[in-house]
Amino acid sequence: MAKPTIELIAALRETAKRLRNGAAFSWGHHGACNCGNLVQVVTQLSEDEVLAYAHEGIGEWTELARDFCPVTHLPINAIIAQLQQIGLTPTDIHQLEYLSSRNVLESLPGGFRYLKRNKRADAIEYFEQFANLLEEELIGSMSINVEALLREKSRMAESTPA
Repeated sequence: MAKPTIELIAALRETAKRLRNGAAFSWGHHGACNCGNLVQVVTQLSEDEVLAYAHEGIGEWTELARDFCPVTHLPINAIIAQLQQIGLTPTDIHQLEYLSSRNVLESLPGGFRYLKRNKRADAIEYFEQFANLLEEELIGSMSINVEALLREKSRMAESTPA
């Protein structure tokens, strides 16, 4: 599963919000499909720019992510690199495009069910649940040393003039 990062969680939530608010959505269109909408959020590129860059490669987002080559410096590879930098792997990109991560599907409200990759409401639900899972994982990985915080608070209070 993806590396939980604040940037990825925020991008997933923003993508869901944009889709809910009527952003262009067409599963067969590189710039307006599930990944295309996420790429727009991550890169600040327009739908048409994403489409143009995606057409530099061959295949769907799944193949573009799989065939990623950081050496070529093609814009599509820069896009894939940005997705990887915020925490996605090629497998995550494939699963996002097809709404197929077992972890996400099993955690859906109401229990496991398959979602349709070309249905806006399903894409929104998937993006939101993916963000929820990553957020839970990120929070669970944080450890707070309460004793150290209390010592620091006490030290600061002692050093503050009255």
